[in-house]
Amino acid sequence: MPQIQGPAIFLAQFMGDTAPYNTLPNITEWVSSLGYKGVQVPSWDGRLLDIKKASESKTYCDDIKGQTNGLVITELASHLQGQLVAAHPAYDEMFDAFAPAAVHGNPKERAKWAVQQLKYVIKASKNMGLTVTPSFTGALLWPYIYPWPQRPAGFVEEGFKELAKRWIPILNYADANGIDFAYELHPGEDVFDGSTFEMFLEATGNHPRVNINYDPSHFVLQCLDYVGFIDAYGPRIKAFHVKDAEYRPSAKSGVYGGYQGWTGRPGRFRSLGDGQVDFKQVFSRLTAAGYKSWAVLEWECCFKDSVQGAAEGAPFIASHLIDVPTKAFDDFAGAATDAKRNRRILGLG
Repeated sequence: MPQIQGPAIFLAQFMGDTAPYNTLPNITEWVSSLGYKGVQVPSWDGRLLDIKKASESKTYCDDIKGQTNGLVITELASHLQGQLVAAHPAYDEMFDAFAPAAVHGNPKERAKWAVQQLKYVIKASKNMGLTVTPSFTGALLWPYIYPWPQRPAGFVEEGFKELAKRWIPILNYADANGIDFAYELHPGEDVFDGSTFEMFLEATGNHPRVNINYDPSHFVLQCLDYVGFIDAYGPRIKAFHVKDAEYRPSAKSGVYGGYQGWTGRPGRFRSLGDGQVDFKQVFSRLTAAGYKSWAVLEWECCFKDSVQGAAEGAPFIASHLIDVPTKAFDDFAGAATDAKRNRRILGLG
């Protein structure tokens, strides 16, 4: 039985323009002091690395790995680039912020830029000896999540057909380089739960590089069975964001949140241990499912400061890591193998 690695931390929410949050050496020195052993690096943040250069030079990648104060780079995340592979026109202006000014106002060129960026991430991951990139699928259907007005027949199928058409060349490139995409099933993406993951998987012809970045917080907010999800999709889970959440319905709003900010919504992300996720069950079921990669803190909380959340996160994750057994608990009562004896016990002579 494999063992989950950790604790690690996703750096995206902590980056800033002042020390210790402004460079890879500085921020890894800080998170190392908190007890983390690995870092998930947002590939879009130029303060951490030049993703194009990393795709072209293994020597450069080795230099980047040498700047982490002994921490392991667990994955290069590609959420923002993945988001731009497919974006409904309603979100064009807002999503322009994820791309350089040269492609603002030009969705087709922005999508081409995103695809090229993902290819850089794939090659850079290979150069770093990594095997997975957590990402988003993007969304064409999200504005129509609620079936009113009634969706035309074949509408959803056409959306997933187009989404798969855009992703299959990227997935094939990833396959040629030995890299899995682990999609975070996230509201705002067309792939946001188990059912939509299955739709996308089918649309891509069950592509072997279509996998999951498991994050139970998004499932708490959807009132989904996040533990049962592991049993259903365990073999496809290739990355793990350790993030907490709570859902406390009120008389005024529910899962849609009433357009409120995060503090007023019934469903909101919380620092580890402050929400409702049963992490003992999550780590147990992931271990049983054979998950062997990293447990990565993704900190998001509207009540607690990020520095406190990061400091509390490392020991929290460490306390949930499971040392898998080297022998069965009932070995003391075992009996030696004896084929004839087994047949006698079965009444077979």
